[in-house]
Amino acid sequence: MKVRVLGCSGAIARDCRTTSFLVDQDVLIDAGTGVGELTRDDMLRIEHVFLTHSHLDHVAGLPLMVDTMACDRIGRPVHVHALPQTIAALRAHVFNGVIWPDFSCLPSPDIPLVRFHPLEVGELRELSGRVIEALPARHSVPAVGYAVRRQVPGAPSWVFSGDTCGHPDFWRRVNQLQVHSLVIETAFANRERELAQMAQHLSPAVLAEELDHIDRARRYPIYITHTKPADTEVIMREIAQFDQVRPPRSEVSHDIRWLSAGHVFEL
Repeated sequence: MKVRVLGCSGAIARDCRTTSFLVDQDVLIDAGTGVGELTRDDMLRIEHVFLTHSHLDHVAGLPLMVDTMACDRIGRPVHVHALPQTIAALRAHVFNGVIWPDFSCLPSPDIPLVRFHPLEVGELRELSGRVIEALPARHSVPAVGYAVRRQVPGAPSWVFSGDTCGHPDFWRRVNQLQVHSLVIETAFANRERELAQMAQHLSPAVLAEELDHIDRARRYPIYITHTKPADTEVIMREIAQFDQVRPPRSEVSHDIRWLSAGHVFEL
């Protein structure tokens, strides 16, 4: 199983696309502007889209992608999996016939181009030998993270926090999994810690506290995502100063890296 990073920026700029991950060739985790990295043929292979939440930087590519491949997808809808509140937001504010056509009932209600599938925290979806599990998250709108693994006993999981300010139940579940790698957001530098708290995102100081929840017996690479383009270097410098990264007695250390578009995880 492979997970390819299409976009992982916290905002747009040249060479900065927002959150989207391609699992193998047929599943997207989030559909931000990173979807624009796909060719039309790539898009036609997408069968399922799992959304963490309704914010534009995570869904902007979905309506555009569906439109791009509409002529060749009649009778083969894109299956969109998300929290009920996320689906309601998409119906009300995106696929509403004003901002964008309602592809959940076009070209007809019987053969739509998009089918929505509500899911709940803790729910598992099995797809062609893979398991995708919705994980707890806490954000300014209802949100989840995801764990993705092959459907075999003991398979390692690729874990994505989604947008979050931290959630104890997230770490409880992560500590039960065999983690291959963790992708976790850090949207703001420490100088904007209060803003991060208001927006319910992580800053490096709060991330340091969150990483203390990881079972001390567990070690795996941690990738930082969702940094703002103007602050990426500052955020990574602040993270490099963590006690967890360079502890006085090497009791706790984490392999923390900056995530970049184009990176491929192989599980």
